[in-house]
Amino acid sequence: MAESRWSSGASAAVYRSRDPVRNLRLRVRIQRVTSAGPLLPQAPLLLAGPRRSELLGLTERARRPSGEVEEEAEVGWQEKLFSQFEVDLYQNASACQTPLDRQYHEDILKLEKAGGRKNCRIFTYTDHDRFTNLEEHCQKLTDSDHEVPSYLAERMANVRRRRQDRKPIETSSLKSKIITWEPSEEFIKNNHVINTPVQTMYIMGDLGPYGKLGQREYERVLCTIKVDSNGVIIVKPDFTGTKGPYRIEVDGEKREVWKYTIENVSVQMRPEEAEREQRMLRDLYSRHKKYLSGLVGTEFEMTLPGTLRLLVNGEIVSAQGYEYDNLYVHFFVELPDKWSSPAFQQLSGVTQTCATKAVGWENVAYFCYLFTLEMFFTQGDESEDSLPTWPVLYFEVLSLDSWQRYRVEGYGSLVLPASPGVHVLTISTWRPVELGTVAELRRFFIGGSPELEDLTYVRIPSTFKGKRLSRLGFRTETTGSVTFRLYCLQQSKAFLETSALRQRMQSVLDRLGGFSQQSSVYNVLEAFQRARRRMQEACKSLP
Repeated sequence: MAESRWSSGASAAVYRSRDPVRNLRLRVRIQRVTSAGPLLPQAPLLLAGPRRSELLGLTERARRPSGEVEEEAEVGWQEKLFSQFEVDLYQNASACQTPLDRQYHEDILKLEKAGGRKNCRIFTYTDHDRFTNLEEHCQKLTDSDHEVPSYLAERMANVRRRRQDRKPIETSSLKSKIITWEPSEEFIKNNHVINTPVQTMYIMGDLGPYGKLGQREYERVLCTIKVDSNGVIIVKPDFTGTKGPYRIEVDGEKREVWKYTIENVSVQMRPEEAEREQRMLRDLYSRHKKYLSGLVGTEFEMTLPGTLRLLVNGEIVSAQGYEYDNLYVHFFVELPDKWSSPAFQQLSGVTQTCATKAVGWENVAYFCYLFTLEMFFTQGDESEDSLPTWPVLYFEVLSLDSWQRYRVEGYGSLVLPASPGVHVLTISTWRPVELGTVAELRRFFIGGSPELEDLTYVRIPSTFKGKRLSRLGFRTETTGSVTFRLYCLQQSKAFLETSALRQRMQSVLDRLGGFSQQSSVYNVLEAFQRARRRMQEACKSLP
């Protein structure tokens, strides 16, 4: 009787395996469900005796070989099982034109001597067969009869054969062809496709009626298997497992229904083999690690113990919101105590003069000026409660008029980020102003404007030694803003120490590991120190 439950999901399944694909084995079982009459009988037949047996196919089952009604075959990866059509074709030596045809001719002669092929309806097409090439080219994305494959679809169909067509690259020409400086249009088209080689295999079924095996019109694809070089296995349809069998309907003299199942019967790896493979992988990884260490060499720069190296690759991106055109930026970096820089390092710079461009409601000057800073912090004999003072970048924005006279447009400062990574910062600026219209007229006509003698006055002047800094009466005006993009890198041997040593908190550099990950810690501790000093001063004033 026919199965009452069929598998509805015939979609492809994707698996990933690190084992060699040659270990893959599938078991395919195909069985005729009904022949002649309705597709699937939904109600019990009222006939009895020989007539009912004939309708159910019992007489046919007894009269025909077992392979005509039911067959089971176990197939390995790229294992060739010949169909009746191929046997009839390749038995004749005159029909063999290619080396593969002649190889099949010899294999069929050996099968005949050994007693003939053991499979009847189940056979396979391997990666080298003509059917595989035609199937790859004839795949359609729609059900339209007028579909024309695009160039990309044709190139993707050729991906599977790239491994066969690939020519070995000579060692002498490998170094000279790493970069193609003048690629042609055909070269760009051919390489603008995913080039992962794929091998394909088809498990087929000859579903022709009794006595008419070997006709191409009755061949049906039971399962398609594709394997790429990354270990990805695509099986369509998926293994049946606990699901019901798949169904195939064949239209011919008698409309017939077949069911078939697909099972994965690959031999499982034994525990001792898995352990041996793990040892081989560990040995392979260790050798690869030594190989990479050999490429790096022993001349890798390391900082001295107790020293932090700070590298900043910066960019002055733009300046926006200023009154006049033709802007440029002058900047320099102030190094606090315990900080130093190499002799060749320039700690100041001037950008090019840039005209502004109207973007929205503001005029923006795009500088894209790059600079590099390298600094070292050396731990001294400070107490454990002290934190390093971070370097500060001071800058001023100026403008040029038609007479090449400059005007000060704004001052600003930027504390270099304490955490490594990418930081995009927009800093607002201000400039000193004088009361009255004479100063503005002088600024407009002859270019004169108040400016700072010491640029560090933007924050705390370097010459200031007192306890309180008063700016009472100093008049300023808010101007525009400057955008910086900073790529910060920190290097220290303290980052290589174990977590136990970091917990001991023996030095400031030991705390830089967590300090660099959370830049807000610096601000919190600095505020705590200020509050502590204020509390101590308040306690001293008490009677």
